[in-house]
Amino acid sequence: MAYEVTATRRRPKTFDELAGQEFVAATLKSSIETGRIAHAYLFSGPRGCGKTSTARILARSLNCERGPTAQPCGVCPSCQEISRGASLDIIEIDGASNNSVNDVRQIKDEVLFPPNAGRYKIYIIDEVHMLSGSAFNALLKTIEEPPPYIIFIFATTELHKVPATIKSRCQQFNFRLISLETIQGILKATCAEMNIEAEDEALFWIAKESTGSLRDAYTVFDQVAAFSGGHIRAALIREKLGLVGLDTLNALGDACAANDCAGAFALIDRIIDGGASVEQFVIDLAGYYRSLLLLKSGVTRESVLGYSPDRFSAAVLEALDLIHLEQALSLLLSLYRDLRYSVSPRFELEAAVSKLCWLKRWVSPRELRDAVAEVRELLGGKNGDGLKSEGGIGRPLAGRRS
Repeated sequence: MAYEVTATRRRPKTFDELAGQEFVAATLKSSIETGRIAHAYLFSGPRGCGKTSTARILARSLNCERGPTAQPCGVCPSCQEISRGASLDIIEIDGASNNSVNDVRQIKDEVLFPPNAGRYKIYIIDEVHMLSGSAFNALLKTIEEPPPYIIFIFATTELHKVPATIKSRCQQFNFRLISLETIQGILKATCAEMNIEAEDEALFWIAKESTGSLRDAYTVFDQVAAFSGGHIRAALIREKLGLVGLDTLNALGDACAANDCAGAFALIDRIIDGGASVEQFVIDLAGYYRSLLLLKSGVTRESVLGYSPDRFSAAVLEALDLIHLEQALSLLLSLYRDLRYSVSPRFELEAAVSKLCWLKRWVSPRELRDAVAEVRELLGGKNGDGLKSEGGIGRPLAGRRS
């Protein structure tokens, strides 16, 4: 049997299997059960969060031989055909490659014919925002008053590009990014199904890299599983993908907080010689200082920090205050933007780490302003009539030569 990627193999088949989209699932199930079926739906949201899967589940629910039902059987000929993508009554269209007026005219001609075998003829148009303005206009009347057996389901990642005239004719559903904990739990279930051992930290990293997209999580999972030999370990991921672990970042943070430039440079040399790219290292380092900033601000949630709070260096947290951590993060974000135009990314990194080593001596403009104001107040109090000088602090203006 041909290999099937995890994202396709574990594509949800029912509304109950939709991850992180409880409102969408509950609303669609209720509308089917009560017979309030709209003639046009608009699904919007980030990539990989279930828009196309939901469209197929809705199509299966409406055309199931036992339906319309919120729980399609999955075994009747109609459900099987939709699952295989072989149903003549479910037409999936890529809006990016079928975006002209002529393509829409073809749809307008086809809707005049009733479904071949199912209850409804359903058009699923993915990336609908790619349609041209003329194509949208040509589709308006058909969407507003289609034949009773026609249903349109539009999916888009860029809702702002869909004309208001289209939105007003559709029931809109906004899909959300999936939480890190939910993705991690799904990956655990996937490992159990595939008889793969996995460390929680490794799955946590995969879930974090997916940035809320379950499809992206499955893609990274397949890549990691391919070189893990049935045991997904965080150390192996760092080794193969050139990532820098928290222990190394803590060591670098300690060296910078202690103003140990020599130790910090030696550590950078070891990291780069180990195969880590400068760009990826800067990303990891920026994430580290961002976590320290959040931790210093009172955030202790592991899914936000990336690790449990007790794993971060206490020495760095004690040495740097919020203002210094903000400056460190800003410095690293600017560094990442500058890398693409640099003569040598490594030189840029070493210069930035050198600045991190004397970060404790950095004075923010606000602190400098407050210090100047305090000195002015002290000097003004001693002279009784207040001091005003050119440039801030100095002799009174009356005592200066013109």
